[in-house]
Amino acid sequence: MDDKNAEPEVEQIQVLPLVALRDTVIFPEMIVPLQVGRDRSVKALDRAVRTSQPVALITQRSNETEEVNSVDELYTIGTLAKIAQVIRLQDGTIRAIVQGQKRIRLLDLVQTDPHLEARIELIDDEQEKSLEVEALMASVQGQIEQYVSSGASVPPEVAVAARNISDGGLLADMVAYSPDMTTEARQQLLATIDVAERLRMVGQFLAKQIEVLELKGRIQSEVKSEMDKTQREYILREQLKAIQKELGEDDPAVAEAGELKTKVEESAMPADVKEKALKEVDRLNRIPSASPEQGVIRTYVDWLVSLPWGVQTDDNLDLDESEKILNEDHYGLEKPKERILEYMAVRKLAEKIRSPILLFVGPPGVGKTSLGKSIARAMGRKFVRMSLGGIHDEAEIRGHRRTYIGALPGRVIQSIKTAESSNPVFMLDEIDKVGMDFRGDPSSALLEVLDPEQNNSFQDNYLEVPFDLSRVLFIATANMVDTIPPALRDRMEIIQLPGYTQLERLRIAQRFLMPKQLENHGLTAEHLEISEEALVRLIQAFTHEAGVRNMERELANIARKVARRVAADASVKVVVKPEDLEIYLGPARFDYGELDAEDQIGMATGLVVSDAGGDIVQVEATKMDGKDEFILTGQLGDVMKESARAGMSYIRARTKELGIDPGVFEKQTLHIHVPAGATPKDGPSAGVTMATAMASLLTGRPVRRDLAMTGEITLRGRVLPIGGLKSKLLAAHLAGVKTVLIPKRNEKDLIDVPEEVRTQLRLVPVETMDEVLAEALISAPRPASRIKAERAARQQRVTPPKTRAPRRKAPTPKLPVPGTPEVPVEQPPAGGGA
Repeated sequence: MDDKNAEPEVEQIQVLPLVALRDTVIFPEMIVPLQVGRDRSVKALDRAVRTSQPVALITQRSNETEEVNSVDELYTIGTLAKIAQVIRLQDGTIRAIVQGQKRIRLLDLVQTDPHLEARIELIDDEQEKSLEVEALMASVQGQIEQYVSSGASVPPEVAVAARNISDGGLLADMVAYSPDMTTEARQQLLATIDVAERLRMVGQFLAKQIEVLELKGRIQSEVKSEMDKTQREYILREQLKAIQKELGEDDPAVAEAGELKTKVEESAMPADVKEKALKEVDRLNRIPSASPEQGVIRTYVDWLVSLPWGVQTDDNLDLDESEKILNEDHYGLEKPKERILEYMAVRKLAEKIRSPILLFVGPPGVGKTSLGKSIARAMGRKFVRMSLGGIHDEAEIRGHRRTYIGALPGRVIQSIKTAESSNPVFMLDEIDKVGMDFRGDPSSALLEVLDPEQNNSFQDNYLEVPFDLSRVLFIATANMVDTIPPALRDRMEIIQLPGYTQLERLRIAQRFLMPKQLENHGLTAEHLEISEEALVRLIQAFTHEAGVRNMERELANIARKVARRVAADASVKVVVKPEDLEIYLGPARFDYGELDAEDQIGMATGLVVSDAGGDIVQVEATKMDGKDEFILTGQLGDVMKESARAGMSYIRARTKELGIDPGVFEKQTLHIHVPAGATPKDGPSAGVTMATAMASLLTGRPVRRDLAMTGEITLRGRVLPIGGLKSKLLAAHLAGVKTVLIPKRNEKDLIDVPEEVRTQLRLVPVETMDEVLAEALISAPRPASRIKAERAARQQRVTPPKTRAPRRKAPTPKLPVPGTPEVPVEQPPAGGGA
């Protein structure tokens, strides 16, 4: 092609009317009919007819362009044509017969109204008589004959006409009128000035079309023997698929398989996974589209492609910013916050670090789940949550094998796909409530997920390829650790969230809960204000919990009632004071700080911990006449019953030291009851409490009403350490207890107890039951020597049977207070009176 910037000869330049063609290309020496309907094109033809001028025919680049206004909207190369005949139709359009004469190059547009007029340059073919051109012409003529004989949709006379053409350029232009050539290919052929190059182009086109026609014939011959009515549609589809495959124009199913293959190749899958995925795609191409395996394979490859292989978010390693975010979302909870900041600090210093597996253990409502969201926000990671409560099927974790209908990956892989990241914060909620039945044990499936040594190649039953979970930060939550299998518990780092103190609840209500409830109810601080004194009373008298969930409900209850008043009068401002709480919430539900009015004999206060947090429990003991029997009630577990019997054995072994008549065990029945009767209870930590209640009953010494205790008892009276000390002390503090007896070996755990609780409670570490009784019972026991003296005195006062009157039982003597001198107790006369 000539350089466009070359200076054209003057006689080659002409200004002619121009007709823009749509989806049509005119070649020199070709006579074709044109249907002209656009107003500018009609006027251009009229102008050419009136002035006896030829017309410039140039194809538009876009068929959607209605009116051409610039050179850029037209191809550069067109055809100079002579108008042979013009017929004006009734609808205003023109049917013209034109004959192409010469190639032209569009230089610029002279005018656009009322018709297009352009400055054009005439172009001569670059043709030299050479052996190459002659060889190309002979090849093309032979290809045309083969093309026609293969069944092309062109008249048979075309092959004869081609043999009679001696001009190479004209022969190449003749092939352009094949119905199989696209408009773009024709325009490219028109723009090719070099005749030899033009012949090569049509030769390539004819070769491809001949191959397609031969393939079509071969397919028809192969399937002809099998064709019948039921197979006709299938065979036609196979023919179409084969033809489109050769042309590179796949059908939708093939196109979808090609798209899947492209996605697999572009993904960041490991090499072995990518190889397996490509094999599945190849299978998809070979399987008939009607086969049910098509959907199974397509779904499987879709899952492989959609997983975030190698996709991960960048961690926010700004420790100050992360700490600020954690403190913004939660008040207190120092241990888990400190642990996360430690992990981030190590992550900042070491590029490769194994993610910890954390277990947040605490009662409901302390913020375990919301803390996980806050950690994800602080680290700049995605957050996903999977609830494990009530799961019984192992396939929920690992997925089903593909042999099952409707099989899918397990919820671990599904959550990773949802996160669109391979390093999210993954929360496993309620891990202590995982069940087990005939379908399998989900907790066993979690062993691989939560093992840092194995989860870098976690294999789902559905995917059957390893997926790296080592970058995931797993955080599990539980209300108690006892129900978690030991093997699973061993894989996690346990962080206790025992509950909040009153001061912490107050600050949480002020900083978090009140603004949240005001926003949720469409209120502002101008509408509702709850005084600090009212919040304290709400915490003490209307809630009794380790967390803040019930407190949030009560605040929402107040906000709803205020919202109703504000809706009626927008100018109302409500200030809630302590005495107003009964108006909004009803009578107080709990008596904070009001223990029994008097010290009781045979009743001791113990401390327990459950999945709802710490609590206090009143252990009651009584005795009655009857046979030697020991009764335990209150839905006590085996461990708790054994603790009670151990306490009884200790007391019976120390009757002399405690001043207890040994005969009481033979003639009377002892009964211990632990309220509430409908709540199951177990554990060894109530051992000292039950022993103290029995000792108080048998010695007649009351137990201090403002004192609580916890600890396991042995047969020798040693007090062993217990768990859940922080939760128990928080419960004692909430109930208004003043003194708490704790095992000596639990002193190390006091570091976890808030300073507010430690300063307001008198904590007494004890090692033996003697220390417990000395602190808990109000008066000192009678010495054994005194008990013997009293027994001898009673025997000396015995009278003969005939004259002895019925003797009433002597009242229990009052025991001296510890630290005071003993005072002899006067005994009533043997005969006794009314």
